[in-house]
Parts: sequence; C-alpha cells; structure tokens
Amino acid sequence: MEQLLSEVIDRLEAVHRAIDGVLADLPDAALDWSPGPEMNSLAVLLAHALGAERYWIGDVAGGEPSGRDREAEFRTTGRTTAAFTTQARATLAHSRMVLSRLTAADLVGVRTAPLFGQRVSAGWAILHGLEHPALHAGHMEITRQLWLQQAQAKGDESSDG
Repeated sequence: MEQLLSEVIDRLEAVHRAIDGVLADLPDAALDWSPGPEMNSLAVLLAHALGAERYWIGDVAGGEPSGRDREAEFRTTGRTTAAFTTQARATLAHSRMVLSRLTAADLVGVRTAPLFGQRVSAGWAILHGLEHPALHAGHMEITRQLWLQQAQAKGDESSDG
C-alpha cells in the first residue's frame, strides 16, 4: 500500500509542476483574464483546483475539515501569482502529510463528503482529489496559452504605428 500512496504523491507532484509552469513568469494581470463569456479565469481555475485537492484528500479522505467555500472559488479575483504559488505548495504539503499516514484499511473506509453528502471510500476521494486538479491543470495550461496569444496580438497591434 505504501507503494500505491507513494505513486499518488508522485502524480500529485506532477500536477503541481504543471501548475507551477502555468504560473511561471506570468503577470498578475493574467490571472483575472477570461478567454470568453462563461469561461473561467486562471484565478478561478487555480482556486478551484487547489480547493478540490485540499477538500477531497484532506477533508474527505483525511478527516481534516478545511472550511472550504466552493462557491467562493468561482468568484476569485485580485490574487497574485505569489499567493497562488504559496497556496499550491501548502496544499501539496498537506496532501503529502495526509497520504503518508493512511493505511490500507483507511482506503476502503467509507466517508461522507460534507459539502455534497456523498458517501465514498477514502480511496475514491484520493483518486478524485488527484484527477480533478489534473483536469483543471490542463484547462489552466490552455488558458495561459490563450492569454499569451492575445497579449502578443495586442503588443503587435500597438507596434503597427
């Protein structure tokens, strides 16, 4: 079981490397930009992905309430890349800590997800705590590319004198 949980941690670390890549050299202004109507900004995607990881691994699998306000994640604005970097590191550290103390018996134990009332095994919660942020990391990468593309286009237009 140690091997499995170690591999989950490895995959979480890969997701966090992707998040670090999204944030690398990105101006804070890019975080609140949205590619279009009904589309999430990087700030919203980051807040939600990190909130989901902390919730499913920490709250549900680990039994450590975070006080997550899921709806507030979708209203996130005005944060900095430095603040998100700090939050991402803290989230990953907490996930590592929770995963390092779980046993095989813990993984099959049934938990109730407090926000949804859903009953799931701790193992399911851990898998969802990995897959959901990974999905959103992909969204973040595409949103970053779109932001860079539009920023470059604006720069090109302003140099057309």
